[in-house]
Amino acid sequence: MLPQDFINRTKRLLQDEYDAFEKASGMLPPVSIRMNPHKSLSGNLSGRYEKIPWCETGYILPERPSFTFDPLFHAGAYYVQEASSMFLEQAVACIMKADHSLRDKITTLDLCAAPGGKSTHLLTLLPERSLLVSNETIRSRSMILAENITKWGSPHHITTHNDPKDFGKLKHLFDIILADLPCSGEGMFRKDAAGRDEWSIENVKLCASRQRRIIYDVWESLKPGGWLIYSTCTFNTEENEDNVYELANELGAEIIPIPVKPEWNIAGASGRNIPVYRFFFHRTRGEGFFLALMRKNKNPAGGRPIITGHKDRKQTVTVPTELKHMLTEPEKFAFFTDGKPPTGNASGKRTGTASGHQARHTLPTGQVYAIPEEHKDIYRFLAGRLKIMAAGVTLGEYKGLDFVPSVSLALNTGINPEAFPAVDLSYDNAIRYLQKESIALPDHTPKGYILLTYRHTALGFVKNIGNRANNLYPQEWRIRSRKNLSL
Repeated sequence: MLPQDFINRTKRLLQDEYDAFEKASGMLPPVSIRMNPHKSLSGNLSGRYEKIPWCETGYILPERPSFTFDPLFHAGAYYVQEASSMFLEQAVACIMKADHSLRDKITTLDLCAAPGGKSTHLLTLLPERSLLVSNETIRSRSMILAENITKWGSPHHITTHNDPKDFGKLKHLFDIILADLPCSGEGMFRKDAAGRDEWSIENVKLCASRQRRIIYDVWESLKPGGWLIYSTCTFNTEENEDNVYELANELGAEIIPIPVKPEWNIAGASGRNIPVYRFFFHRTRGEGFFLALMRKNKNPAGGRPIITGHKDRKQTVTVPTELKHMLTEPEKFAFFTDGKPPTGNASGKRTGTASGHQARHTLPTGQVYAIPEEHKDIYRFLAGRLKIMAAGVTLGEYKGLDFVPSVSLALNTGINPEAFPAVDLSYDNAIRYLQKESIALPDHTPKGYILLTYRHTALGFVKNIGNRANNLYPQEWRIRSRKNLSL
């Protein structure tokens, strides 16, 4: 049952459309996915599934499969996401068309990013040399965010766990800020019974106030002429039109229209004559969603961002040749470590393969990270100011005489396919691997670290020691259910 106060308010909002809305609110929401264009997936989805018109890589499925038991889901070949929120693609396209200075390299902040749907979408949409900083305030959710971004496979990211006010100190750093703000969640009532039960007018007002505070907290980090994408998954005007109108007036921003096609059936503003975009159950295939695009005044005082300073504690390190060989284009990366740096490479001080041999000096320790060369200064700058959960590609970790490759490397699209022997698993073995069970490798498989794939899409590593293979899939990522379902 919908709360009576919500019914009364939504009737005033929708007027003669309310009956259609109420009927749609009792229907099951559609299931939609967004494909990862940088990872393989066989089959012509365009011919099999309904295309989402505002998203080039989005599809609506006829029914909900068991995503948990699809290895390609865990490999980051696609992301399960509400169709309405994929409208983000049109906002980014509008920015790219309007702002020619952003055609090559964009620094973007996804402020409230967990679980990662919009961040993975941005990693597909932004120009190749761009950097995405994805943030989540709640630590447990930031770990899920880091996992999903790692699986998507792009090295052009930094994932953080910070309060929004921490970003306000990074003056004029970002070209785009996406603020998908915590809200009263009215647009998710079809799938969130607890949200319906907890809804109240008081909570709507509390959410609206918190949303304004969050935008104020981060506004200084947006460059002059920069872009703010404001979105919620709720219907009321307090959290949507009213906030957008007041923020634009108070902060000196212009609300920018986004081109849409009439057949998409997206609703406009309610109560104010401003260009905003609303998704309702009864109008579009998807959940409730609201989006507005704002542009900051081009000429506020303050000048260019400064990304150097005394807190830049991270220093690049030289890594052995065999580690560089793990990437297809190592010359495009700078390398960092959180332990004792590796010393010696082709000079012969450290020799052997990725599995490691006895070195002639004290062995390095800790994890080794590869950050795209063009982002290394911002990475060093942010490392002294924010709580970084993940960044770039984690190549692996030194453990005694061994260098253990990371699942981040396995899933990253920049991995050198010739760096490790690969074994393509059957469906049953892929599920066993993802459950972190032992699997049998073909008799001819060499010893050492083996890259496992399913349908030639990477899943992770095992270490083959001959009589068995040690499963290196992260314990916290494993499929916990023991029921092996067919897709």
